[in-house]
Amino acid sequence: MAVAPDPATGAARRSLAEVLARIDAALEAPFEPLRGNAVANRVFYTASALGDFGLMWVVFALMRALRGGRRNEKAAARAIVATGVESVLVNVALKSFFRRHRPPNEIDHPLPLRVPLTSSFPSGHATAAFCGATLLSEDDPLAPLYFATAAVIAASRVHVKMHHPSDALGGAVIGTVLGLIGRALAPLERGRSAPHPRASSAGRPPRAADHARRRAAGGREGNSR
Repeated sequence: MAVAPDPATGAARRSLAEVLARIDAALEAPFEPLRGNAVANRVFYTASALGDFGLMWVVFALMRALRGGRRNEKAAARAIVATGVESVLVNVALKSFFRRHRPPNEIDHPLPLRVPLTSSFPSGHATAAFCGATLLSEDDPLAPLYFATAAVIAASRVHVKMHHPSDALGGAVIGTVLGLIGRALAPLERGRSAPHPRASSAGRPPRAADHARRRAAGGREGNSR
C-alpha cells in the first residue's frame, strides 16, 4: 500500500528551495558581468580545470613534500590520501543523496570545459579544494595561498555555470569539516608521554634517594671511627 506524502515535509522542502533560490540569485549577480571579460574567463576556466579530480591539491602536496622534513612529508601524504577519500565520499554518497539539478546551460563557453554527469550539490571542486587547503595549511606559512586558491576554484564553478552558488558554499563547508576530521585522525605529531617520575634528566635517582644514601654512608663512617 502506497504511503501518502507528508504535506508538512513537502512544504518544508518548498520553503528550503525558495530560500536557496534567493541566496543563489543574490550570489550569482556579481558573476554576470564577469562572464564577458576575457581575463576573468581565462582565470576561472583555468582554475576550474586545475580543480578537476583534485589535481591542484596533489600538486600542492607534492610541492610541500619536496621541501623536506618529516612533518612536510606526512602532511603531503595525508592530503593525497584525503583527496581520494573525499572524492569517493562526495561523488558516490553525497551527490547521490541530494540529486540536485545543475544550473541551466544558457551560455556559450568561451574555453574548453569538462561537463560532469553527477548531481550538483555539493560542488566536488569546492569540497576537494577546502579539504586540501585545511589539511595542507597546518603548520605551513603558505596557508593563505592554499585558501586563496580554494576560494578561486570554488568561485570558478559558479562562473562557468557548472554549479549554483549554494553548491560551492556547501562544498566549502563540507570540505573544511572533512579536513578538520583528517587533522584529528592523522595528526602531524602525536603527543609524547611524560617522563617516568623516578627518572631524572641525567638518569640519576631522585634527590630523596640520594639524601638517604648519604645519610646511610655517614652513619657507617661514624660507626667505623
